Amino acid sequence: MNARDPNLPLQPDEATAIAEFANRTWDEEIVPALTDYIAIPAKSPMFDADWQKNGHIERVIRDAASWVEGRKLAGLKLEVVRLEGRTPVIFFEVPATKPGSTDTICLYGHLDKQPEFNGWRNDLGPWTPKYENGLLYGRGGADDGYAVYASLTAIMALDRQGIPRPRCVGIIEACEESGSFDLPAYLDVLRERLGNVSLVVCLDSGAGNYDQLWLTTSLRGMVSGVLKVEILTEGIHSGDSSGLVPSSFRILRQVLDRLEDSKTGRLLPDSFHCEIPGDRLSQAQTTAQILGDEVWKRFPWACGADGGPTLPTTTDPTEALLNRTWRPTLSVTGADGFPELKNAGNVLRPYTAFKLSLRLPPLIDGNEAAQRLKTLLEDNAPYNARVTFAADGRAGAYGASGWNAPSLAPWLEDALNGASQAQFGAPCGYVGQGGTIPLMSLLQKGFPKAQMMVCGVLGPKSNAHGPNEFLHVPYGKKLTAAVAQVMAACP
Repeated sequence: MNARDPNLPLQPDEATAIAEFANRTWDEEIVPALTDYIAIPAKSPMFDADWQKNGHIERVIRDAASWVEGRKLAGLKLEVVRLEGRTPVIFFEVPATKPGSTDTICLYGHLDKQPEFNGWRNDLGPWTPKYENGLLYGRGGADDGYAVYASLTAIMALDRQGIPRPRCVGIIEACEESGSFDLPAYLDVLRERLGNVSLVVCLDSGAGNYDQLWLTTSLRGMVSGVLKVEILTEGIHSGDSSGLVPSSFRILRQVLDRLEDSKTGRLLPDSFHCEIPGDRLSQAQTTAQILGDEVWKRFPWACGADGGPTLPTTTDPTEALLNRTWRPTLSVTGADGFPELKNAGNVLRPYTAFKLSLRLPPLIDGNEAAQRLKTLLEDNAPYNARVTFAADGRAGAYGASGWNAPSLAPWLEDALNGASQAQFGAPCGYVGQGGTIPLMSLLQKGFPKAQMMVCGVLGPKSNAHGPNEFLHVPYGKKLTAAVAQVMAACP
């Protein structure tokens, strides 16, 4: 099928040709496709209950599928797989060009998005794409609408050069930002069609800087949901009732005190913690030496009380990395039951509700943690208040488990460093990520012998989920070429 010797290592001129193809494809095809994609408010089902009626997810799925089919790859097959009541999934497959290969590379990405959020620059917005100085601004381009386009480009880069590769399949979902609760059903349907997966390439992660390839070594799990405290059936005059009727907000604070030490942010139940593996601790120390204070300085700190910047929980780079990757943390990401400040009269509110986001260490089971959290928050409510915690998900308590990467096979470690040196001029870096990609733990359970290449374009200041989110296009180009090189080295 290929005249090139499949056992021949990738040559420098081939690495250069791959990079040139990736650059050209990004400029001519991917950036325009992503510009169109960003303009579509394809919010994940958790944030758009009428996603089917609104049709935005359907639009981005169809656009991406049409783009893939338009590449005219030899032997390409694509299907938009649909299950009743669930977000659709793009599944594509391309036959092997490596003689005798029986393995499969599985490439993953998603097309659903986080909601708008506020604070965007005046000339930017979540659905108004803008390409400026190599940065493509707008919601979802970097997280991670680019993945399907970069995946196909990596395959094409190899095929155009006649560089052999294994069979490739792609799974592009539309429920990741909601915890991927639709994905397990699709994996059950597609399992036989996936084949013998020996390498998973996930393009939904981040980078420590834009100067080298970064491999994600772990991901945190997550339990998210709404904690609600009800004490009255309607609001009442605070002058008449306060001091006698307990504040729903104060009760909620007491309940949260069971979970978190508010002075330090440490999660109190031991069951939400795990021991940090020695190799991950060693990698964090190495990464801390590379990144230094940029580990914490890269965030948009406000002006503090003394005129200087506000401060992080720690300025030690190693501890900072471990805090955001291997230790559980609680965040309050939304609130209900509060009027706007301009409409806040002297009324004791009947209820308070917080949206909680509990990030879990990689080795903690998400569903078990969700059940424990529900019990912890609801039992023995102060003042016999009605306290409920409803975890996000389709039924009952639901949590997404984290993931700890398997040990690197020698071929993958060599390929990662070779690709990073060829495309970036620096060795591959290793870093845990604080985000959650439920697919990784699912695939690791289903294919325990598979190697995992989890990486992405979410580097410093890219601000996924927040205002002014951007995709660093020069890094995306190099990452695409690096992925192609690693795929070529896959046995």
